[in-house]
Amino acid sequence: MTKNILVIGDSCRDQYTYCHADRLAPDKPVPVLEVHGLDMVPGMAKNVFNNLQRLKPGNKIITNSNWKEIVKNRYVDEKSNHMFFRVDSSESPEPINLNSVLEIITEYNYVIISDYDKGFLSEEDISIICASHPNVFLDTKKVLGDWALDARYIKINQHEADRSRQWIQSVDRDIIETRGAAGAVYKNRIYPVKKKVDVLDVSGAGDAFLAGLVMKFAEEKNIHSAINFANRCASSVVQHRGTTLIDL
Repeated sequence: MTKNILVIGDSCRDQYTYCHADRLAPDKPVPVLEVHGLDMVPGMAKNVFNNLQRLKPGNKIITNSNWKEIVKNRYVDEKSNHMFFRVDSSESPEPINLNSVLEIITEYNYVIISDYDKGFLSEEDISIICASHPNVFLDTKKVLGDWALDARYIKINQHEADRSRQWIQSVDRDIIETRGAAGAVYKNRIYPVKKKVDVLDVSGAGDAFLAGLVMKFAEEKNIHSAINFANRCASSVVQHRGTTLIDL
C-alpha cells in the first residue's frame, strides 16, 4: 500500500528557558535572569513532521539521530514573552545516508525536504532526491541554485527569497514565498491571511505552513486552496508561545 508523506531534513531540540528579569546586575548593565521553567520540544524537520501527524497521521521522517543533542535554547521573559537571546549548541547533524532514502522514496506519494542547512543535506543530496520523485516540496535555508530545479514546489520566506532573487528571476519555477502577517505570494498572486490574530510567537510558523500546504495539496491537488489552508495553519501556531503544533 502506498504511504502518505515522507519528511527529510535536519532536526533539533527547541528549548525555551522562561525567566524573570526584575533587576540589572550590579557590575554590568545587563538583566539578571532568574529561571522559572523549561519547555523542550522537537524542532526544525521534526516540527514539520509532528504538525503533519497532527493533521493526518501515517507519515514518516528521515532525520539526524543526534537531534536531541542539537539544542536551540531561547531565554524568554515569562511575563512578556520577550526573548532576551538564543544560545545554540555547537553540535552538527551527521550527513544523511542517501542510499537508504532512495530505497524507500517511491513508496510515498509526496516528499517534504525541510533543510535548515545545518549539514544534514548537501545541495547534491537535494538535487538527487528531487530528481528521484515527482512530488517534492522543498523548504531550504540555502541560497537557491540549479540544484533545486527538479523540486515541484519551493517554499521559502521573504528573507530567503531576497537572498535568492537573482536565481528566482532567471528560472520558471513554482515558488511560494511566505510573508508573515501579509500571507504568501505565488506566481505574483497574493494570498492574504483571512483572519487577523494576535501574534505571540512566530517560532515554528514556517514549519506549520509547510505541513499544512503539503497535507492539503495531497488531499485536493489544488495549490491555491493549499496555500490558503497553510496560512490558517501558520496563524494557528503564532497565537501561542514557543514551538507549538497546529490547532485549528
